[in-house]
Amino acid sequence: MRRLRDLAGRTPAERERYVDLLRAVAIVLVVIGHWLIAVLDDDAGRLRGHNALEDITWARPGTWFFQVMPLFFLVGGYANAASLTGHRRRGGDAGGWLTARSGRLIRPTTVLLVLLALAALGARLLGAGPHQVREVVWYATVPLWFLSAYLCVVLLTPVMFALHQRYGLVVPAVLLGLLALGDLARLLGEERLGYGNFLFGWLAMHQVGFAWRTGTLPMRPRLGWPLLVVGLAALLLLTLVGPYPTSMINQPDQRIQNMSPPSLALLALATAQLGLIMLLRARAERWLHRTRPWMLVVAVNSVVLTIFLWHLTAVILLAGALDALGALPTPRVGSTTWWLWRIPWLIMLAGVLALLVAVFGRIELRGSRRPSSRPRAMPAALCRTLARPLPRLLLVVFGFAATVVGLFSNNVAPKSGEYLLGLPTGALVAYLVGAGLLRLLRSVPAAASADRPPG
Repeated sequence: MRRLRDLAGRTPAERERYVDLLRAVAIVLVVIGHWLIAVLDDDAGRLRGHNALEDITWARPGTWFFQVMPLFFLVGGYANAASLTGHRRRGGDAGGWLTARSGRLIRPTTVLLVLLALAALGARLLGAGPHQVREVVWYATVPLWFLSAYLCVVLLTPVMFALHQRYGLVVPAVLLGLLALGDLARLLGEERLGYGNFLFGWLAMHQVGFAWRTGTLPMRPRLGWPLLVVGLAALLLLTLVGPYPTSMINQPDQRIQNMSPPSLALLALATAQLGLIMLLRARAERWLHRTRPWMLVVAVNSVVLTIFLWHLTAVILLAGALDALGALPTPRVGSTTWWLWRIPWLIMLAGVLALLVAVFGRIELRGSRRPSSRPRAMPAALCRTLARPLPRLLLVVFGFAATVVGLFSNNVAPKSGEYLLGLPTGALVAYLVGAGLLRLLRSVPAAASADRPPG
């Protein structure tokens, strides 16, 4: 508590605390939403899981409340613009910013993947079937699709922020147009022509975060009301009259998906959310200047990635433990008993996740610290090469690309495939190569400081 109070007390007066609150609220909604729809029961002695919305289709509009992924990219855009601006003010370049930014993202993710791979290997050696092991690992790594998209957006931040500084809100408008063309292609059956929406949709929200940070987009209530009304009206028209499904998360029986890749319907929801954010901003900022609310927000943000990475592993651990004890209830999905079971289910999951965060949260905290300016012991020629701007930037791009390929390949690989470590070998190798390279680059100062004596 003392350390937390110190962190809260060191908050700069000019900090936009509302951004941190939005990130904290978003992660809480994501976790609760995933836990609510998680169904695990015993199927002939084997745990089976599926999405409750496959059974209770009438509840799919409820995803409008829990679908907050656009908020992560909005606040990410704000934070990345602030961080990049400060880094350049101190004389840093894009490569140095990217290596520093990767630390907090890559470090906790690597721990998760390595531990899952080791657990999968142990389960295989104990006689577990390869398909069952893969299904468990696949479920635990579902959150990594977001990280693969976010790493792409972070990698493009220096270029996209330069475009924002020159063209402002024209950039997200163009991205929205490209997304609409991608949706049209998907509706016409040309799925591959819509793959660009994986990038266009999230980049659009990220650019809006830039606009918030630079003041290009006034965050005022008089603009919030039109955005809220227009966003909700567009969402209703697109889903109830138009061709888009009401569910804002992917469902196997839908002709077109709203989240992966992002659709116009999801961007309409994001517009309404942006309007609501503007309406609540002034009141929230006043509340956040109280000590206890701000300490709570700081606490959540200090381990926000850990919470996100491990919240589905908590589901696996709790369901597995209850099943082993013969105490896992299996009421019919949507029944009164099933809804009542959600209450103790959420409470127990919160306890399991709290234990996981207590163990692994310190890894995220260490990853958020500034890297040491003292280079590691390595050949001087290699150190000089890694410190040069162009080779360093190229290696950074390669490191980001390798991690993205690894994460994305795992998510799109069959969830019931046969893999020794529960993860596709190529995906795991690609990720570890990229993560290792970025870690190496973080330990070597850039050219501007590489020749200074240590200390």
